[in-house]
Amino acid sequence: MYEVKNHPLVEEDLKELDHSLRLLVFKKLKKLQSTPELGEAFGNKKNLDLSGMYRVYVAKKKVRIVYIIAIGKREEMEVYKKASQRR
Repeated sequence: MYEVKNHPLVEEDLKELDHSLRLLVFKKLKKLQSTPELGEAFGNKKNLDLSGMYRVYVAKKKVRIVYIIAIGKREEMEVYKKASQRR
């Protein structure tokens, strides 16, 4: 089993999600502990350098987890912008 370590700002990201989405994120994080290869590798995404990072989807792609730099909604590239800034 792997240990999941969060970026310090991930707790704030989670507070922005409603309770039902938060539960789904926690389930996915637990799954990542045993199978970290679940995610999909990144490269560049609309001029954001996300190389070396991975993503998994939650709630039919409404929420993304970018290992584990950021958690957030897909809308307007929110989660990708956070991840790029936290690098």
